[in-house]
Amino acid sequence: MALLTVERLSKSFRGFRAVHEVSFSVERGEFSALIGPNGAGKTTLFNLLTGHVARSGGRVTFDGTDISDRSSHDIVRLGVGRAFQRANIFAAMTVLENVHAAVLAHERRHRQVVRAARAASAGRGRAREILGWVHLDGSADAPAGSLSHGDQKLLDIALALALRPKLLLLDEPTAGMHPEERRATMALVRRLWADLGMTVLFVEHDMDIVFAVAGTIRVLHHGELVAQGSPADISANPLVVEAYLGEGVL
Repeated sequence: MALLTVERLSKSFRGFRAVHEVSFSVERGEFSALIGPNGAGKTTLFNLLTGHVARSGGRVTFDGTDISDRSSHDIVRLGVGRAFQRANIFAAMTVLENVHAAVLAHERRHRQVVRAARAASAGRGRAREILGWVHLDGSADAPAGSLSHGDQKLLDIALALALRPKLLLLDEPTAGMHPEERRATMALVRRLWADLGMTVLFVEHDMDIVFAVAGTIRVLHHGELVAQGSPADISANPLVVEAYLGEGVL
């Protein structure tokens, strides 16, 4: 059984079809990419999958449960983690406190998790372990806002990992990084995927990275899924080549 099944999922904003009858399945253990030009509907699709916007139609099933109308908090509890285009961190808190708060929130140890992250000892060891996974343990006591752009993106991934996701959604994890940093970040994500046994679906505009690391590629164009398959399948697909030749994507 697929971990995630999307059936004719749609979202319109005042008549604009951002996502239109998109259907696909993500298998357990998959490491896959979602590509398409700006405005193709990629982030809207992620927002639909995570309950951040309400669907106009269609259905989403995760791990055997219909999550079409579940809240974003419920979906996280079920095992869907997400890192955002812009790092979603508490800039004034330390790096460790950020991850500690996420651990406490997931374990429901405290209601005021931000306050507890500065005082509680429970969960702190796990938070340090997660920082080690993303190579930020050396910056544990630094304010999160003082990190470089790339390290803030890694911290955002660490926050998602603190929620113990079965499925990790990464929205442009290498945006704003230089080429060497992008390659290192995706190599790290691949290692985490292998070590933690997760399923990963990521949005990325760097096609060198996409074709180097993704096992499956899905292509959105004007809100519709126009192709999916292996990197070899996608690179040979005439519809994809025609749609993106002018964009310089393929």
